[in-house]
Amino acid sequence: MPHYISRGNIPPKRHTQFRKSDGSLYSEQLFSTEGFSSDSSLLYHCHPPTAIIKTSIPISLSSVPADESELKHRSFEGFNIIPEADFLDSRKTILFNNDLHISLAAPQESLEKYFYKNADADELLFVHAGSGTLLTAYGTISFIYGDYIVIPRGTIYQIRFTDSNNRLLIVESFSPIRFPNRYLSKYGQLLENAPFCERDLRTPQELTTIDKEGDFLIKIKKKGWLHGLHYKFHPFDVVGWDGCCYPFAFSIHDFEPITGRVHQPPPVHQTFEAKNFVVCSFVPRLFDYHPLAVPAPYNHSNIDSDELLYYVDGDFMSRKNVTRGMLTLHPGGIPHGPHPGTVEKSIGAKETKELAVMIDTFHPLMLTKTALDIENKDYTNSWI
Repeated sequence: MPHYISRGNIPPKRHTQFRKSDGSLYSEQLFSTEGFSSDSSLLYHCHPPTAIIKTSIPISLSSVPADESELKHRSFEGFNIIPEADFLDSRKTILFNNDLHISLAAPQESLEKYFYKNADADELLFVHAGSGTLLTAYGTISFIYGDYIVIPRGTIYQIRFTDSNNRLLIVESFSPIRFPNRYLSKYGQLLENAPFCERDLRTPQELTTIDKEGDFLIKIKKKGWLHGLHYKFHPFDVVGWDGCCYPFAFSIHDFEPITGRVHQPPPVHQTFEAKNFVVCSFVPRLFDYHPLAVPAPYNHSNIDSDELLYYVDGDFMSRKNVTRGMLTLHPGGIPHGPHPGTVEKSIGAKETKELAVMIDTFHPLMLTKTALDIENKDYTNSWI
C-alpha cells in the first residue's frame, strides 16, 4: 500500500489533547480495515463522527446466482449495461463468489445527494469512460480514463463526474487490496523490478474542512444490505489526518510492461492482489524478440482459477471480434487459448496495442441474471 502521508493540521503526538481555538477538543478517530493489527490512519474531526440522528429501513443488495452452472467459456457485452442516473442504482453485479463481487456501472449523475460507505469490502474502481473527482474526508482525487481508484472499506465518499458518459468496472474485495508481495521490500517499498513505483500513485489532495451541522445521509453497505444513516455533522469535517490507510489512484497507462525473448506468463501483468484473487493490467508493449518467438499466448489449463478478461481498448492478437467493454470468462476446469488463426497471424508482429484488465479468481465465479442478459451465447463455440 502507499506509504505514510500527512494532510492538514494534526497534534505533535497521537492520542493527546488537540484543541480548537475555542478550547474544545477535536475528535480523534482511528481508521483501519484490519482492526489494530495493520495499516491505519488517524483523523481529527471538528465533531464526533458518531452523532446519528435517525436511521431508515435497510434495502437488500444480496447477489443471487442465476440457475446456470454449465462448464463453458463465456463472453459478455459490458457496454450493454443500461446507464442509470443514480450511482448506486447503476452498479450491476455480474459475477461473484465469497471473496469478491464484480460489477459494471454506467452512472449518469454525480454522487452528491448522499454519501456512500462500503463497510463490507475494499473497492477497486476502474474508469473505462468518464472523468471526475473522488471526494473523501482525506481530500480529493481527480480521475480520468484508465485510472484505478482503490477505496479502503469503511471510507465515506462522494463522486463528482465531469459529464454523464461514464463506464466503470468495479471490484468489491472482502479482503484488503494490496500490491503483490514480490514487488515489495520487507519494509514495504516498491522494488526496482516492480512495474510501477510510488511516484505513479496519486494520493488525496486539497483537504477541505466542511464544518456543518444538519442532516447528512450516509448509505452504508453491510452484509448485503444497504442501510441509511442520517448524521448530525458533515462527514468531511476533518481538519487533519495522517497514516497509511487511505484511498489512492493509479493509472493503467503508468504500468510498465515486463517483456522477454519468449512469451511471458500472466503474472508479469499483475497489479493488485487480495485473498484468493489477483488483478492484472495488459498494456501496449513490445512483443517477444527471440527469432522464433510466438507472440500469441499458449494454451493453458485453467485448472485452479477462473479467468475474467475485461477488454478496454486496442487490437487483441489472441481474440477475434472483440468489442470495447467486452468480458470473457474462462472457468477453471477446461483449457483455453488463442482463437484459430491468431497464432500464425501473431508471428513476426513487433508490438501490441491492447489494453485490458484481468481478474483471476482461485474459487469459481457465479453468474447473475444480469450477466446472462448481456451474454454472447455462441462464444463457447468460437474455437471451432
